Amino acid sequence: MRAWIVPNQATLGLENLKMADVAIPMPDDDELQVKVHAVGLNPVDYKVIDAGIAAWATPHIIGIDVAGEVTKVGVRASGFKVGDRVFYHGDLRRNGSLAAYTVTLAAGVAHLPAELSYQQGAAILCANLTAYQALYRKVNLTTAHSVLIHAGGGAVGLAALQLAHQLGLQTITTTSERKLALVEKVGADTIIDYHHEDVTKAVLTATNGRGVDISLNTIGGDELAADTDRMAYNGQIVAIGDGLPDHMDLDDRALALIRSGLGGVYRSNDELAIHDLAVMANGIAQLVVAGKLDPLIGAVEPFDQAAVALQALKAGTTVGKTIIKVTP
Repeated sequence: MRAWIVPNQATLGLENLKMADVAIPMPDDDELQVKVHAVGLNPVDYKVIDAGIAAWATPHIIGIDVAGEVTKVGVRASGFKVGDRVFYHGDLRRNGSLAAYTVTLAAGVAHLPAELSYQQGAAILCANLTAYQALYRKVNLTTAHSVLIHAGGGAVGLAALQLAHQLGLQTITTTSERKLALVEKVGADTIIDYHHEDVTKAVLTATNGRGVDISLNTIGGDELAADTDRMAYNGQIVAIGDGLPDHMDLDDRALALIRSGLGGVYRSNDELAIHDLAVMANGIAQLVVAGKLDPLIGAVEPFDQAAVALQALKAGTTVGKTIIKVTP
């Protein structure tokens, strides 16, 4: 079968990504083989292509967000049959989805609702799961009234804005002028152009000086420390981006710093945690079916243009989700 591969650990980098003929993978007892119909691209795809992962056996097939059709079922993979329409967020350490066929642990796979296309299924995984995990798994919503969503025009930010609307939270978001139109389409109570406005001042103005109850911070580093001045008492800062600052004053306002991320779930070997990926994916899919969440697909590209599409994603010229159509 044809697949997009990183040839070896010595030739990392997006410029070295190649299409090659590789063997069709066979599932182990607890796995499914999936005929890939659509793949959602994510920033983590080009990041790992550039940096590599020590656990990779090369050549390595890239891609982690999959929507397709079950073609083989391992003997211990219950709940699935050949022909099932499925979608899932995969394990970065394993051969991925930019290929005709792929295999994955059945525990992390969700059934794709009949109302959704394969392209929609592939579009609502990594970023939406990240936002869903942060808001529905990590924070305490009991007394929360407001949320600051950093980088509202990014994939996680757009998903988080839509989910926050469903939760009835006051939404405050930062964005650049280039992605302003997309943020306005999704909607937010307060939109801050971080290039031209003081974010802290704008947040405090929007909350009458109180600060926000939740911050979803995909930036990391010093921006996490800066959030401490933007929080209400007992506020919760969710760190989604890499890099914690050397010091954060959490005590003055009794703040909580919460780490959220999908990356380690497969490394944990915790089957319940892995299965929760499927549970969350199903929850997101039902919101799409109900018309309460828009996948915001920006472009659908053919399989042979995957490398070009990844270059555009890395360059920051894309708007909305990019989907690779694998099966015609």
